[in-house]
Parts: sequence; C-alpha cells; structure tokens
Amino acid sequence: MEASSSTSHDPALFHAPLLHHPRRRSSRPLKGFAVIIGSVVFLLSLVILIVNQSPEPLASNPSSVTEAGSYSMAAQPRGIAEGVSAKSNPSLFDKVGFNWTNAMFYWQRTAYHFQPQKNWMNGPLYHKGWYHLFYQYNPDSAIWGNITWGHAVSKDLIHWFYLPLAMVPDQWYDINGCWTGSATLLPDGRIVMLYTGSTNDSVQVQNLAYPANLSDPLLLQWLKYPGNPVVVPPTGIEDDEFRDPTTAWLGPDGSWRIAVGTRFNTTIGTALVFQTTNFSDFELLDGVLHAVPGTGMWECVDFYPVAINGSVGLDTTALGPGIKHVLKASLDDTKVDHYAIGTYDMITNKWTPDNPEEDVGIGLKVDYGRYYASKTFFDQSKQRRILYGWVNETDSEADDLEKGWASIQTIPRSVLYDNKTGTHLLQWPVEEVESLRLNATVFKDVVVEAGSVVPLDIGTATQLDILAEFEIETLVLNSTEDEVSDCGDGAVDRSTYGPFGVLVIADDSLSELTPIYFRPLNTSDGSLETYFCADETRSSKAPDVTKRVYGGKIPVLDDENYNMRVLVDHSVVESFGEGGRTVITSRVYPTEAIYGAARLFLFNNASGVNVKATLKIWEMNSAFIRPFPFEETLFQEMVAST
Repeated sequence: MEASSSTSHDPALFHAPLLHHPRRRSSRPLKGFAVIIGSVVFLLSLVILIVNQSPEPLASNPSSVTEAGSYSMAAQPRGIAEGVSAKSNPSLFDKVGFNWTNAMFYWQRTAYHFQPQKNWMNGPLYHKGWYHLFYQYNPDSAIWGNITWGHAVSKDLIHWFYLPLAMVPDQWYDINGCWTGSATLLPDGRIVMLYTGSTNDSVQVQNLAYPANLSDPLLLQWLKYPGNPVVVPPTGIEDDEFRDPTTAWLGPDGSWRIAVGTRFNTTIGTALVFQTTNFSDFELLDGVLHAVPGTGMWECVDFYPVAINGSVGLDTTALGPGIKHVLKASLDDTKVDHYAIGTYDMITNKWTPDNPEEDVGIGLKVDYGRYYASKTFFDQSKQRRILYGWVNETDSEADDLEKGWASIQTIPRSVLYDNKTGTHLLQWPVEEVESLRLNATVFKDVVVEAGSVVPLDIGTATQLDILAEFEIETLVLNSTEDEVSDCGDGAVDRSTYGPFGVLVIADDSLSELTPIYFRPLNTSDGSLETYFCADETRSSKAPDVTKRVYGGKIPVLDDENYNMRVLVDHSVVESFGEGGRTVITSRVYPTEAIYGAARLFLFNNASGVNVKATLKIWEMNSAFIRPFPFEETLFQEMVAST
C-alpha cells in the first residue's frame, strides 16, 4: 500500500549522553419512560457483589506516570461540575503562560490525524461504503461545553469529510449536552443510536436516535425518538453518574443487551446491563455485568468479543468456543482507559476476568499515555474491530482559545487477541495509514554504544512512520538488581540494560526532545522485566504544558527482539511496543524543534550494554480532511453510486 523509495544510511555515532543527573525518586499519583421494578433486587445484588468481590483497594499499577497532580476545590477542572470527566488541566492554572507565536500554534495542528476544523472535539460505524465518525464537539468554542455531535465520513479511515452536525442539545432530555453513545446495526439493516443526554435537571439519561433515511449513505439527518428517555438511572444510582451506553449485543433469548457505566457507594466501578426487544423499552437485569471496588466511576464502557486464535475481528454478538470477551472502562477518577480479558456467561450475565489481579481498573491500560474515552466498532466490510481514542490537549485553555481548536482522534487501530501471551490485546494502526507513506530511509545494524546518541539523517522529522528493532549486543554477567523501577524519572535514569530507543521531535542541540524507549530491568530472580515508555519532560521549554513520563510493563518473549512502531504527527506521537502489546500516546508542544528544525535520533542511555538498531522510516504525507463538497457534481455522483 505504500509508495516509497528506500535509501540506506550509515549514521555517524557521536557521544552525547542524555544527561545523567543526581538520582531522584519518582513520585506516583497514585429516571420517566420505564419504571424499574427490580430496584430492591438490584440493590441486594450489589451488596452481594461487594461481599464477593475482592476487598482490596485500588492497587498500584505496574506502570509509570510521573508529575501527576490532584484536583483541588480551588482549581476544579472544566466538566467536573457538569457531571463528566475533567476537560481542562488544573495543574496549569498557576503556570506562567509561554509567549507562543502563531507559527508555533500552526505547527501543533496535526497533518494526518482527524480533528475538527476548529473548536473542541462517539459511535463510529460503517454504512454503504462510508465510515462514519460521530464525535463530541463544541461548535462555539475551543473549550469544553455545549456538547453536540459532530459528524464526518471517510472511505478509508484516513481522509475525512466534515458533515453538518448530526445532533444538537435541543430537547429537555439532552438540553445540557448530547454526550457519548454507541451505534448498533440490526440484522434487517436498521441503525439505532443510543446516547447519553444531560436533562434540564442535569440527570443523565439514555436516549434513542435513528437515521431519517437509511438509503442515504451519508446519514445526514437523525431523528430523536419522541418517547425519550428510554433508560433512566435505577434506584440507588446517582443521577449524574450513569452514562455512555455500549453497542448492543444479541442474547440467546432473542433480546438485545446494552451495558451502561456507573458507580456504587462512590468507589465501586460498575457496568449495569439492560435488555430490550425494541430499543424503546428496557429492563434492568439482575446483578451487574462486573464491578471492581476502588476504581470509582466507570464511563465509556466498551464490551466486545475477541477470537483467541484468528486474525479477524468479531461482531459484538459473537459468542462460543474460542472466544474471549474484553471489558473496558474509562476511569473518571484517574482519566485512564483500562481493560481486561475474560469470560462472559450469557445465561448469568456475568463477566469474569481471566486474572483477577489484572481486573478492570487495576491492571492493563488501553493506552499508557494521554488517551481517554476510547470506543471500538466492528468493521463488517473488512472483518476487523477498530478502536478509536480521544486525545485532549495538555497545554492551557488560554492557549487553546488562542489557537482556536483543541483535541484530536488517534489513528484508528485494529484490535486482536495476543495469542502468544494470552494476556494482552494487540493494537495496530489500520493498514490504510500506510497509503500516506512517501520516501523511506533504511538504517541497518546501527551500533549505539552505552551513553550515546546517534543522529539519523532523514531531513525534517515532523511527519513520520518509524519501524525500529533493537538487539542488546551483550548481556552483563552477574549484574545486580537495578535500582531504577518501571520507567524511572525518564530517559535520564540509567540502568544496566537501558533505556534505549529513539528521540523524536528533537532539535539539533537536544534542548527539546521526546524519548520513546525500552527499559529492561534486572529482577531479583535474575530475569529481565521490560518497560515501554515515553518521556515528555523535556519535550518543550514552555512552562504551561503538562509534561510527564508515561509507560507500562511489556512482555518481550524469548524469541523476540525489542521492536517499536512510532507515528509522529506534529504535536502527537503514537508509540506501539512489541506489535502493539503496550501503546503510548503523547502530546508535545516544542518551541524550537518545529518545522525544519525537528530531528530524529537513536539513543542508548544504558550503563552496561551496547544495542544494535535497524530502522525503516517513512516520511508521511498529509491526509485530506475538509468539508464535504456537496456542490461538486463528482462527489454527488460518488455518493449516489454507493
């Protein structure tokens, strides 16, 4: 799918240590339409669930996020009072603003990631040849508020056309916002969309909408069901902690089921299940799909099957031998997406994690970086499951208002079960992104000595697709257990076998840089435990930018080398370790490493080994993202033919 020319280079090594500084310990942050008859049963089931669930508090995660702050009442972020997750960065409220130029702001806008033309950025689907993306959007400002449903379409998930707004908050049941929802494609071809509305009393309810004209490939007009809301908070559930219905799946009794995120007793993250035969009358099922004490409010719940032996995705209703189910929740307390793999019992309507110690909210993350509110859909045209994620800005609201836009979507990712580990999902950029590849440069067997940096001569390094593989040349015999834990305080923390990787969006003097790296660590039993990390701490000289070290543990099997893929697109960097077992999304806002000054380097800050690197690096073209050209005859004919 790529159109590229390859060149091979032999880079010159120069010794420029990544600045070993005095060790410091990392700090870790650690109602109505239908009456619910079974409220008492529901509450009793929750009590039973609490008794039977693990009583342990939220465990410390084997991952690293440094410099995270807590929210104070004096600096409450936007969105909290409205009953949703934080939409601004309170940790920046007391920072002195940087003197950004228009050129710097312009550079920050991505070239091949989807984002609205302006202002602030639900249920994706595929219909009559077009991929549809519905996204939360503020048409009035570059900050959160007045949430409507934006709408865009694409033929290939990469090049997008903006369409008129799909839904606006204009009814009593959604007047305070049309929030997250999910689409379900019914066997007869109908499409139903369930979404959360915030009522005139700020009660979170679930509403039904559907296309006005199914024969329209663009699905331009949407109708709201006149009997909305169709699901209201059950007795015992807080009015403002009940949101984000999932795509529906079909049960063995012929009824459809959806899950909705909530919490119980403020700390127990919970997914409730409702069933329906017509999508307008819903019944709360006994018990819960799953709950985890200590994880707080669950929002944007996702629930879908994966094949344990196969290379294709599965429709949401798939069930049977050889199938596991993924339960994912966005944790409102920590603003992190967690998932776990387990077994779903359709009869008892219970999901059980394979590993309770890696349960939802206390184990694996969908993405270890700046990433939230993710959602998957089944692409029936290519038999694959596609994952979308929202990436907000990490600069200040004042900066977002100045530049006139905020937030992006990640490159869509295919999702598969990792049958080599049996414990992870594999996320990988959809193959269509490779159509943006231009000229390629290859570097083979580049030796990077301990404590050194190697420049890679590829020219401007603002839009890249990087494939890199690393091999540790020699192992240190009788080495002791490393003092550094997980990702450490970043790439400056040296250990015997790492860190090593690439420096992206760096300037020639390395005054600004973003390391993406592996850190293999000695353990007490003599084995190596590896972390995959991204260090934003020196990505920008601007003080009013959140800069953290992100990362998590990553399995590297005996027959594998260390490999990564990194998509660089101006202010966003998406990094995929070991085929997508661990993924990290970063936002970076350099002041100097922009335009022609952006460079790419290899580095090895290990203290005891050399590494050998082989890379293939493509310059990436820009995606075609603009308003749909309704006035152009060519496009009218194209739509009519789909």
